[in-house]
Amino acid sequence: MGINILHLLSLLLFPLVATAMIQHELFAVPAEPVILNYHNGTLLTGNYSINIIWYGDFTAAQRGIVIDFITSLSASTPAPSVASWWKTTSLYQGGGAQITLGSQYFDTNLSFGKSLTRKNLSQLATDNGHHKNAITAIFTSQNVLVEGFCLASCGIHRWATAGKHNGTKFAYLWAGNSATQCPGGCAWPFHKPIYGPQDPPLIPPNGDVGMDGLIIRIATLLAGIATNPYGDGYFLGDKLAPLEAVTACPGTFGTGYYPGYPGKLLIDETTGASYNADGLAGRKYLIPGMWNPVTKECTPLV
Repeated sequence: MGINILHLLSLLLFPLVATAMIQHELFAVPAEPVILNYHNGTLLTGNYSINIIWYGDFTAAQRGIVIDFITSLSASTPAPSVASWWKTTSLYQGGGAQITLGSQYFDTNLSFGKSLTRKNLSQLATDNGHHKNAITAIFTSQNVLVEGFCLASCGIHRWATAGKHNGTKFAYLWAGNSATQCPGGCAWPFHKPIYGPQDPPLIPPNGDVGMDGLIIRIATLLAGIATNPYGDGYFLGDKLAPLEAVTACPGTFGTGYYPGYPGKLLIDETTGASYNADGLAGRKYLIPGMWNPVTKECTPLV
């Protein structure tokens, strides 16, 4: 399943777009009532750790943005917060994973080079760390090329079997820092889109267009993994191109959202940055709305 850049651009132009992934890519569909169907498969429940593979060069400050976000997922913080957003996944039948930070691996020597295929991503995920009750997250730096990145995808989540770990079936994701490669596609609304309304971009809450854009992709992919980890959970449409918990709700950051406008958001009085969720360590984040299985609506945090 993946985050399709063509779809992200088209949602800025037309009110009839949605995104999707399969082992997970995004596609445009006509605007209809959003109803995600349950396909009787396994969802993530219980305690899960996220093992991070940092592929390429990330500063300590950049890593901190992501680490604090992951740590905030299962924190006790009042709404609107990263934790209150994540609790929506527990409303899905059979869901309710508690997420913690696991191990971190640093591949600064670029073991597969500066250009990765989807097969390389699968190999990286399989070869690093334990996989039982764990999700592997691969993050690539802004100078690393990934197959389909910018041309078709902003990120993917898939699953694999780690044979050397007793055949453990596990989910993994990849997302890249899009600061220089395609900020108009994968870092919106912190960068002007390539096409569509050219309103001024929002100020990113952590002062880093690429990394704050990456947080949006991480949130999208983690919600997809939690509610449709193996392709038979909650989704709308074709199993090979499903719309999932967040990808079925493109551009829904705040109330009053519409294509090209992320909605009414909170503003940091000191920096002027836009956000909709509080995290730990004083962090602020902008994260997308999620489909709520109780109200059967796409629900932004603010």
